[in-house]
Amino acid sequence: MNRRRPHDGDEEGYDHRNRKRRRVSENQEIEDRLESLILRVGERSTSSVESNLEGLVSVLEADLGTFRLKILRILSDCAVKMPEKCTIYTTLVGLLNAKNYKFGGEFVDHMVKTFKEALKTCWWDAARYSLRFLADLVNCHVISATSLLQLLDTMIDVSNEDTVPQVRRDWFVFAVLSTLPWVGRDLYEKKESSLESLLLRIEVYLNKRSKKHHNALRVWSVDAPHPQEEYLDCLWAQIRKLRQDNWAEKHIPRPYLAFDSILCEALQHNLPPIVPPPHHESYQYPMPWVVYRMFDYTDCPDGPNLPGAHSIERFLIEEHLHHIIETHRLERKDCAAQLLAFPYKNKIPLEYCIVEVIFAEIFHMPTPRYLEIVYGSILIELCKLQPATLPQVLAQATEILFMRIDSMNTSCFDRFVNWFSYHLSNFKFTWSWEEWDSCLLLDPEHPRPKFIQEVLHKCLRLSYHQRITEMMPEAYAKLIPIAPQPNYKYASEDAASLAGTQVAHQLVVAIRQKCTPEEVINILKELPNSGENADQEMSETSFNPLKIDVFVQTLLNLGAKSFSHSFAAISKFHLVFKALAESEEAQICILHNVYELWQNHQQMMVVIIDKLLKLQIVDCSAVATWIFSKEMTGEFTKMYLWEILHLTIKKMNKHVIKLSSELTDAKDKLAKVDSSSSESEDETTPKRKKPINHVDKPTEEMVERMEEKLEAANVDQKRLFLIVFQRFIMILSEHLVRSDTDGRDPDTDWYRWTIGRLQQVFLMHHEQVQKYSSTLETLLFTSDLDSHILEVFHQFVALRA
Repeated sequence: MNRRRPHDGDEEGYDHRNRKRRRVSENQEIEDRLESLILRVGERSTSSVESNLEGLVSVLEADLGTFRLKILRILSDCAVKMPEKCTIYTTLVGLLNAKNYKFGGEFVDHMVKTFKEALKTCWWDAARYSLRFLADLVNCHVISATSLLQLLDTMIDVSNEDTVPQVRRDWFVFAVLSTLPWVGRDLYEKKESSLESLLLRIEVYLNKRSKKHHNALRVWSVDAPHPQEEYLDCLWAQIRKLRQDNWAEKHIPRPYLAFDSILCEALQHNLPPIVPPPHHESYQYPMPWVVYRMFDYTDCPDGPNLPGAHSIERFLIEEHLHHIIETHRLERKDCAAQLLAFPYKNKIPLEYCIVEVIFAEIFHMPTPRYLEIVYGSILIELCKLQPATLPQVLAQATEILFMRIDSMNTSCFDRFVNWFSYHLSNFKFTWSWEEWDSCLLLDPEHPRPKFIQEVLHKCLRLSYHQRITEMMPEAYAKLIPIAPQPNYKYASEDAASLAGTQVAHQLVVAIRQKCTPEEVINILKELPNSGENADQEMSETSFNPLKIDVFVQTLLNLGAKSFSHSFAAISKFHLVFKALAESEEAQICILHNVYELWQNHQQMMVVIIDKLLKLQIVDCSAVATWIFSKEMTGEFTKMYLWEILHLTIKKMNKHVIKLSSELTDAKDKLAKVDSSSSESEDETTPKRKKPINHVDKPTEEMVERMEEKLEAANVDQKRLFLIVFQRFIMILSEHLVRSDTDGRDPDTDWYRWTIGRLQQVFLMHHEQVQKYSSTLETLLFTSDLDSHILEVFHQFVALRA
């Protein structure tokens, strides 16, 4: 069989196309190889970092002519995305600059552009890493010390800006301070007076800045045994200590020192003037935080010493570990392995540093960076990889947290409960409970017995009641949750005396025979308009409490076997719920009946109320009003109640965010359609244009309706926050007045839990609450309010001030 050959006349073009394709694929292969070599430089290999760098420089130098732009892009990406290898890449750039001055200048320009772009787009970490990289290039004789100091001075100029948020000024000062460990020694040797002048300006700013936000972000309310230092104060103390030590630190690898004879011969570049972009209302700056401390050198007696709290090494180690978590958090096994492969593990008590950093992430205020389960799963993998030491360090940390729990922030208390119960469930619920026996002598509302009780409730969600009973010593019986069974009153001993019993029994039969929602409504019509079990506090008669009582309790009791059964029952009789829940009072009555039936099963209450919100049977405002009703005051110190409140607020926030993004998309589409229409009208000669999909095209009327929906949702959101904060103010004020009248100390466990919950609402939903802070200040948090309550609001406002 003859193979088909191209015509003779086509052979030249055919070969040309083939050569072009081959050249493109060869270039792609070389680019991929270069990228791989650059990314892997300095990683563990048989040869040293220095010889790796020498080899890479000769490879890159040969390819600079063809792949200059690609190499520039890869190196600037590495500077931002791999900050832990900063000094390796600055050395590489320094060696390339020594051989090719023009390329060095191009790289500096590229890096400056990256830095300016990061500032403009509010990529604050990228901006800080870019600044650090530029500073370290001074050590490699690529950039002059004078021009770097000019840039640092310009950054500090931001601290003198008026009418801008303090968080903006703070970030620019933090960026400069966190850069100094890399370049401080070089600046000290070359430009000591300019460096001192810069530090003096920073000190002046730090002494005058407000720290009202500090108490809102603390993990513990007391400073013993470790001070709760604000992040800028702590870093400033570490920089001062570094200055006392003549800027000599022991943690940053400096491969450029081996090439000093080559690098010092190179010509240096000056940084162009860089002016930080002015503040804009849309800019979001990093919020302040408190530096978390759990251990000192006395806690880890074996092995190397833990660096002191004010040593720069502590800052560098912690920053590096935080970055490893940020980079590898999505793969818990990789993350644990990377943490344990920390480059300086022989110089520090690594397990203690890792555990402290992970708990710093868990307890980070106002909210952790990632889901709590991320940290829990990483700790489990660490225990598996390092079974000889890490579980003991973790047990020691748990003991420290438990002993200090009396003064722990309420939000952190919740996170501690969630982590510990999850951790126990992965290690067969094994714990030495006998060591905590002393807590059984304390008041049940005290944080220690309360912690154990809440942990057992969470363990119940992850296991079953008999398992929890068996795992606990007998002495802890009073803290073990009651068996999570429904409390169905129409099947109790005194059910005969209740007004709705007969109809309830009819309803059971009808539902089991797969009746329709309409049939249920007809059965409920037999009930009188009021009954013995009607809520006496209900002033309006627009709904029938007895109907709600019989229907809700009977239906949910029939679906009590599982969450799925309950959900199916609610969905099937959605129509009946909607008919009964016609007012907020009726919705509160539904919630009251859910509580009455399921008060011994906290998780069931949480998921049912979540389902009722999703199906829009009850409104968010009704849930908030019910939570603060007199019926629920006995539940105020229990975590599940606030779990319900937070999921309610989140539901409302998600609704507002969804409507807002939909409106923005619709406006963008409308603007594009309008602009394309006007362009086509302006064209004198007809051109073939990409057809507009008119199916997706929103009309102006649609956009107006969406605006109205968003406005209504914002009104509902504001109302929800007003209800929540007003109720908090009322119950806390009542407590303070009553304590004052009775001559009692108001600082009780109940008061601390409740004011902690108020603070938690502010912090967990700070982005949404911030929109209404002026309304809250005008209507609720006025100057005549008790100073204890007002202080919580002022701390919240200061977070973004």
